[in-house]
Amino acid sequence: MATPGERRLALALVFIAPALWSVNYLVARWAPGVIAPHMLALARWAVAVLLLGAFCWREIVAKRRDVVAEGAHFLVLGALGMWVCGAFVYVGARHTSAVNIGLLYAMSPVLIALASSIWLRERFGAWQWLGVALALGGVVHILIRGHWDALAAVRINPGDLWIAVAVVSWTAYSLLLRAWPSAFGALARLTLIAGGGVIVLLPFTLWEALYWLPSTLSWRSAGLVLAAALLPGAAAYAAYSFMQRVLGAARVGMVLYLGPIYSAGIAWLVLGEHIEPFHFVGALSILAGIWLSTRR
Repeated sequence: MATPGERRLALALVFIAPALWSVNYLVARWAPGVIAPHMLALARWAVAVLLLGAFCWREIVAKRRDVVAEGAHFLVLGALGMWVCGAFVYVGARHTSAVNIGLLYAMSPVLIALASSIWLRERFGAWQWLGVALALGGVVHILIRGHWDALAAVRINPGDLWIAVAVVSWTAYSLLLRAWPSAFGALARLTLIAGGGVIVLLPFTLWEALYWLPSTLSWRSAGLVLAAALLPGAAAYAAYSFMQRVLGAARVGMVLYLGPIYSAGIAWLVLGEHIEPFHFVGALSILAGIWLSTRR
């Protein structure tokens, strides 16, 4: 049972974690021509393992027998959360629009909530479902810029398929993270999962370098790797693991709905894009939905 302090921290992280993840939008946008998708994902999580491991290596060494016992879980979660939700997103971003990516990723919390209520038997009442509907409506309102007739213009392309696989993978990662017990604390477990992701990424990165998109080392590629490792990598995933333990998989899935709001802010600050009235309308709907979905 979480303490009141832990619950307050988890609720605060609901609004902080999406800001960390939004950095990945910039990384994905700047990566083409600088670093290949699998190489970026591999380097990102290799750095994250080193950073996280510095804080929890003693626990991992003390429980080294449990590392072997849970090894299959770490590999599966690493494949879902670090390979598919890492490299696949970077590949998809090369071929599809931000609107399509946002529309597809906006479905992930709905899938998480539905699967959690059925599979994990999490209590998810009528008010929480209303929150899901409000938040999803706000996301769609932002992504279509307030013009609901634009939904008919969405077209599926190969990039959309890469993102769709990542959305399903994130749903599975979220549910299995909650369903599978572990002998490790949240930080040590994340370190081992990321290590599993690095192992899974290695052969695909080698294939990519030899037969598809070789990468060259530069200060720019190193900067992208560090940015992805620190913010949407180690920090965001650690926050997500903590929130899941305290709030549950379904409610924490709602943090993805804040992505369009933070992305709009980053686009305004970094890329010079304008904030339009439809952003505010969508933001109000999203915030109301998050409040309803995370209330007791």
